[in-house]
Amino acid sequence: MARHASVHACGTVISKKPLTNYLPLQYAPQSDNLIITQLEMHSVEDLGLLKMDLLGLKNLTVIEDTIKLIRDSGRGSININKIPGDDPKTFSILQAGETTGIFQVESAGMRRYLKDLKPTEFEDIVSMIALYRPGPIESIPKFIEAKHGRIQITYLHPLLEPILNKTYGVIVTQDQVLEIARSFAGLTYAEADILRKAVGKKIKALLDEQKNKFINGAVEKKGIDPKIAAEVWEFIEPFARYGFNRAHSVCYALIVYRTAYLKAHYPLEFATSLLNADSGDIDRLAFLTTEIKKIDIDVLPPDINKSAANFISEGTG
Repeated sequence: MARHASVHACGTVISKKPLTNYLPLQYAPQSDNLIITQLEMHSVEDLGLLKMDLLGLKNLTVIEDTIKLIRDSGRGSININKIPGDDPKTFSILQAGETTGIFQVESAGMRRYLKDLKPTEFEDIVSMIALYRPGPIESIPKFIEAKHGRIQITYLHPLLEPILNKTYGVIVTQDQVLEIARSFAGLTYAEADILRKAVGKKIKALLDEQKNKFINGAVEKKGIDPKIAAEVWEFIEPFARYGFNRAHSVCYALIVYRTAYLKAHYPLEFATSLLNADSGDIDRLAFLTTEIKKIDIDVLPPDINKSAANFISEGTG
């Protein structure tokens, strides 16, 4: 018996003709206007229909609103696409774990790791975004220790060094798994992509299928010792649980950096935009108000002579 009908937060099914030509539909639980498929994601794909994940991020609205507040207050105009990528002030708040309102790095666990990592470049953010997931998260302590030179970086085989040297010997993204499959095991692009899918989609049965192909390829095509080949397979297998692709991590890291930059240089306008973004959530507003006061910004109660429909920062109302 099916316990309940769950709904993907942003999965959208697209077809050339009406969906009722291909599959049954229904209303979402407790909704009179949201229509969903009665088939789960894999069955939808098996029918040949296109399934896209279309996400909306309020952080993009926060960035846009902050820039508008800065302009309206007479503090100049910002092109968010041209901010410096090595801004010390931005990295200082990430290093201190002062990440309230900053995309993807607000949780207690991420704050702790950022304080330990003390990111100094954009690639550090990219790696942390990719690693802070089930499976890869176990590699974060090693990544941090290696970055700061507290442990020696080692590789199971010399062929892995050019692939992993920028991430201190730690697998961070799916792309590195794909390159290991090609360079170490001699797989073709198509074969490596099958392995990537097994890794990225957490398909264990497909992973087990690939194990022998990976080890045999390393032994037969590259002349690698079977024991080493098996060790490298065990090294990449944790990504079967959840591996990010690099493009995903870079896009997320870019929003992290941009929100951190605005918070570092324009805290008043950034705080105002945060409050407006969560104005319908009383618990979130209470949390944000407490956090904002910690950086010496007052959050004032409504004033009949000064208040507007939204939160405003001094000088913009």
